[in-house]
Amino acid sequence: MPALPEGLSPRERLAHWRERYTELPRAQREGLILGLALIAGLIVMPFLIWFAGSHVLGPYTHGQNTHAGPFALLSDYLVGLLHGSAVFWAVALGPAVLLVLLRLLIALLRTPGPHRAHGREDD
Repeated sequence: MPALPEGLSPRERLAHWRERYTELPRAQREGLILGLALIAGLIVMPFLIWFAGSHVLGPYTHGQNTHAGPFALLSDYLVGLLHGSAVFWAVALGPAVLLVLLRLLIALLRTPGPHRAHGREDD
């Protein structure tokens, strides 16, 4: 693939990346979206949980450290994943599952019902 041309405005860069994305085969696009959702579940979600929890519930404690940072939560989270905890895996897979459910809902809303498909409507 060619490199991004120099001197483009942010809008032109976005158009360039959108064009490159739409040129990909559908399976690669779906894999890319699913991969980004999985990365978000594995990496981004622990930081969001730490941020929300530290502002609502107070500082995160890790052993003797009563003010542990987000990386302490991330390490505990990864250990929980390695131990196979269902709660940690629900958080990790949450963005991907939410994305699939959202796409299913949109597909169902776009599908015409049996009465609309035949040109009939209920009175």
